[in-house]
Amino acid sequence: MEQIPRWDLNKIFTDNEFEESVQKYTEGLDEIDSLLHAATTLQTKADSGFDFPLWLSAFYPVANRVGALEETLHAFAYAAYSTDTTNTLYLNRIARLDEIALRSRSQALRFARLLETNESKLEEFFVRFPHFESYRYVMRCAIEHVKHCMSEKEENLAADLQRTGGDAWSRLHEQLISTLKSCDGRSFNEIRNQAYSADAGERKEAFETEKKLLKSVELPIAASLNNLKGATVSLNKRRGWNSAIDRALFSSQMSRGTLDSLIGSIEDSLPLWRKYLQLKGRLLGHQNGCPFYDLFAPLPAPVSESSAEKKWSFQEAREYIVERFNSFSSEMGEFARKAFDAGWIDGEVRTGKVGGAYCMDLPYFKESRILSNFTGTFSDVVTLAHELGHAFHHHCITELDYELIHYPMTLAETASIFAETVVMKDIIARTTGYEKIKLIESHLQDSCQVLVDILCRFYFEQSVFEEREKNELSADDFCRLMLAAQKKAYGNGLSDVHHEYMWAVKTHYYSPDLDYYNFPYAFGLLFGIGLYRRYEKEGSSFAQTYVELLKETGSLSCEAVCRNAGFDITSKDFWTSSMTFFEQEIEQLEQWEKTKAARS
Repeated sequence: MEQIPRWDLNKIFTDNEFEESVQKYTEGLDEIDSLLHAATTLQTKADSGFDFPLWLSAFYPVANRVGALEETLHAFAYAAYSTDTTNTLYLNRIARLDEIALRSRSQALRFARLLETNESKLEEFFVRFPHFESYRYVMRCAIEHVKHCMSEKEENLAADLQRTGGDAWSRLHEQLISTLKSCDGRSFNEIRNQAYSADAGERKEAFETEKKLLKSVELPIAASLNNLKGATVSLNKRRGWNSAIDRALFSSQMSRGTLDSLIGSIEDSLPLWRKYLQLKGRLLGHQNGCPFYDLFAPLPAPVSESSAEKKWSFQEAREYIVERFNSFSSEMGEFARKAFDAGWIDGEVRTGKVGGAYCMDLPYFKESRILSNFTGTFSDVVTLAHELGHAFHHHCITELDYELIHYPMTLAETASIFAETVVMKDIIARTTGYEKIKLIESHLQDSCQVLVDILCRFYFEQSVFEEREKNELSADDFCRLMLAAQKKAYGNGLSDVHHEYMWAVKTHYYSPDLDYYNFPYAFGLLFGIGLYRRYEKEGSSFAQTYVELLKETGSLSCEAVCRNAGFDITSKDFWTSSMTFFEQEIEQLEQWEKTKAARS
C-alpha cells in the first residue's frame, strides 16, 4: 500500500513556538488597544487637533500584522483538531484562542465606529497616504457593517456566549460525525466513500447504513442545528438584518439582483439536469429516475471493456496536477510542486479526522495547508486540484496588505473551480470511448451537485429559517424540510429514493457565521467556467490577467471584479450562457447511450 502523506504541523509551530506566538498575538492586541484608546481620547477633546488620517496610517500596519498572526494561529489550531477531533489539547487550544479573539472582535467594532465617525476625513486620508487607495472598498464595507451591530457590550457578550453556544454546537456535530462507526468497524467517512463504488449492492448497503447511523444520532445533531439557526434568527433581528439571506449577501459582497439572476438561471436549467439524471438512471438499470444512492455511481462498462476504475496513486496525482497546472502557467505549476514537496497536504483517511476537504491559509507565513481524504479515485484527484486552486489564490494575494486578502465566499470558489476545469478538460480530451464517457459523466455528476444539490440546500436553508422564526425544529422537521427541498430541486430526476438526512451531513449548516454557504459554489462554478472559456480564446496571455483578477477579490465587490473580467453577472444571460458547457456533455452522453443500445 502506498503511503498517503500526513502533514507535519510542527513545521508551522512547535509547542513552544505556539506559546510564544500566542504571547506575541496578545501583545499585538495590547498595541491595538493603546492606539484605539488614544484615538478615542483625542477625539473627545475639542482642542486636541486630532489628525485622524495620520492616526489611521499608523493603525493599519499594526492591525495587518496582528490580524495575519491571529488567523494563522486559529488555522493551525483547527488543522490539528480536524485530524484528531477528540484530542483534548487541541480542543483547549481552540477554546483558548476563541477567548482571546473576543478582544479582537471588540477592537474591530470600535475601529469601525471610528471610521464611521470620521468618514468625512477619508478623502483627505487617501490624498495624503496614497498607498491606502486600494482600501476604499474595505473601509466602506466596515462602515456598512457597523450599522448592523449592536452596542459594544452586547456584541462582546454575543461573541463570548458563542464560544459555548454556536461554536460548541458546531464542534459537537463534527465530533459526532467523525467518530461514527458501523457495526463492522467502518468509519462514517469510509461508508460515504462507498457511494462511488462500482458495486451496486455496496452503494445501496452503504446508503442504508449511512442513514441508520445518522438516525442513531439525530437527536443531538438536530439540537445543534435547531439552536444554531435559532441563535442566528435572534441575533439578526437585534442587528437590523431583515433576513439571514440579507446578511449572507452582505458577507458575499454581492447584490440581491445578482443572486436572483443566478438562482433563476439554475432553476431554468433544471429540465436539463433532470434529463441527465434520468439518463444516468437508465444507464444504471433504473426506469423512473436515479435513486439517491446512485447519484455518485460510476457508469457500468460495456461487456467488451473493463469496469474497473483506474486507481490513482498519490504520486501519480501529484505529477498529473503539476503537469496540468504548468500547461496553464509555470507560476501555477511551480506553486503546486512546492505544495506537494513541502508537505502541505494531509491526504490520509483515518478515524478521528474530519471528512471532505479544505484549504486553510496561514497569512503570517504566506503559506497554505490542504486537508483531503485521498482514496485513489479520479474524483480525489480533482478534489486535490480544487483545493490547490484555493491555495494558489492565496499565493497570488499573499504579498498584499492583510486587510486586502479577505475575499467573499462567492469569489472564494473562483480559483478552485478554474483549477478543476484545467484538469477535467485535459483528461477528457486525452481519452476515448468508454473512458471518455465515464469522465464526462463524472464532470456532469460533480456539476449537478454544485448546481442542483446546491439549489436544494438553498431551498432547505430558506425553509429552515422561515420555520425557525416561528417554532423549535426537531429531527423530523429537518427530515421533512430536506425531503421537500430535494423533491423541488431534483424533481423527476430522482426516483422515489431520497436522502432526508442530508441536513445532518453537510457541515456548512453548522457554522454560526456561514449562513447560506451554498450559492457561492454555484457562483464559483459558472464564473470559473466563464474564465476558462476566456482562457481558451486568449491562450497563455490570459494567465497574467487571471492572477490580476484574483488579486482584486479582496478589495472590490463581486460585481466589480467580474465586470473587470468582462462579465455582467447581474444579467441572467451570463449565467445561462455557461450552461451550454453542460448541454454539450449531456448530448455526448445521450449519443453513447444510443450507441450502446444499438450494439446490444
